[in-house]
Amino acid sequence: MKQILDALQVAEKQYRTNLIQMAKGQGVTVAEWTLLGYVNDGYDTQDKLSKGMALDNSTLSRQLKSLVKKELVESEVISHDNRQLRYRLTQKGLDTMTALVDAQAEFNKQVFSVWSDEEKRMMEILLNRLDKSINKIA
Repeated sequence: MKQILDALQVAEKQYRTNLIQMAKGQGVTVAEWTLLGYVNDGYDTQDKLSKGMALDNSTLSRQLKSLVKKELVESEVISHDNRQLRYRLTQKGLDTMTALVDAQAEFNKQVFSVWSDEEKRMMEILLNRLDKSINKIA
């Protein structure tokens, strides 16, 4: 039997591989998927996105430019000097987000199909406890 942290690392790698495939199926990266989610949640300026996602402006600018090029996000100027932009999802971006959320929900449903509600609650409790323990050490 694998050690706990080793098993979690393997599970995380498999989960990440599935996320990458889901994102790739919609023509985005996992990072772009995450950014779409933030824009969808109302983080509509680069400043808000940068703070909310803890990303530097150059990385964020590249990702936003890519999403605009893919026609998933659109921007509008909101300042007098044309330097401040407001971002929002296009219909294509909304459709992409819906497809990604649905794919992730289906994946989660399949993963936990044989788990009882009690087992899922216990796993959440244990993972939260593990997170707190690791944060105390770090």
